[in-house]
Amino acid sequence: MSQIEIYTTYTCPYCHAAKDLLERKGVEFSEINVTGDPVARSTMSSRANGRTSVPQIFIDGRHIGGCDDLYALEEAGELDTLLKS
Repeated sequence: MSQIEIYTTYTCPYCHAAKDLLERKGVEFSEINVTGDPVARSTMSSRANGRTSVPQIFIDGRHIGGCDDLYALEEAGELDTLLKS
């Protein structure tokens, strides 16, 4: 099973939507909440090629992008393959 990391904040609706999709897929993920944590947010931004918005999602260390990117992978039929690698 893939290692999934998702950077979030408490109040972000896109974070909740991304986590909901992953939960519906039945996969485990590590959530890194960057609310009020400038060090964690900086780490996220560095890993995400300068992106500062949340969520930022990584599967097996590969930057997937945000919520829209995750749902686009699902609609294209590519998400399950990534999750099972």
